[in-house]
Parts: sequence; structure tokens; C-alpha cells
Amino acid sequence: MEWVKIIHILCVMGWMTSIFAVPRALIYWRREWDRLGEFGPLGDLTIRLYRFSLGLGVIAIGTGIYLANWLGWPGWAHLKLALVLALAVHYGWTGRLVLRARKGMFTESDRFLRIFNEISVLGAIAVLWAVVVRPF
Repeated sequence: MEWVKIIHILCVMGWMTSIFAVPRALIYWRREWDRLGEFGPLGDLTIRLYRFSLGLGVIAIGTGIYLANWLGWPGWAHLKLALVLALAVHYGWTGRLVLRARKGMFTESDRFLRIFNEISVLGAIAVLWAVVVRPF
């Protein structure tokens, strides 16, 4: 069971890094696009980061569900899963932004992307609170 926890934590760390980094990378990608007028190396890096972390997110959620099942699904695990699913929706929305950016469609402002990025930080804090405090 300890190995499942280690894999879960490792994949969560990788996935969360991407959740925080990709919206920020979109800001810089947009600036690069405006400067070059074409797809540059920052776009390639952003796409690769998003794709790689998608697998980490799937493994993190899968091992999290396995661990919750092993623990008998306490109340805090239900809350954690709901919060993680909200982060997964945020991540899916980020993927949509990446796909549009790949086509050169940057419709969101820097301000929107910065706020969008900070929402994921609040989500991560909420997940950590649910796991550490275990309110029910």
C-alpha cells in the first residue's frame, strides 16, 4: 500500500505543476505568437507539458480512488474527490485553451489567464485542507 501512496503523491506533484504552469505558459506563448507571427518553441513546450501531465493526472486520480476505496471512503475522501474533479475540469478547460492556441487563436487576455491560473491554486489549497484536516 505504501507504494501506491508514493505513486499517488508523485503523480499529484507532477500534475499540479502542470496545472500551475500551463496557463502561465499560455501568457508567454501568446506574447511569442504576437512577436513571431507563427508557432514557436514555447508553444511546442506548452503542448508537450500538457500532454505529459495528462497521464500523471490520470494516474493520480486512479491511485487516489484506489486509496479512498482501501480506506472505506471516509467523508473527507468524498470531498477530496469532488475538489479533484473540479481541478480536472479546470485542467480540461486549459487543454481547450492549448488546442485553440495551437491554431493561433488567443482570445483570452493576460488578466483572464492570470486569474484562471490563481483559481487552480485555491483548488489545490482546498484539496490539501480536506486531506490534512479531514473535516468529516
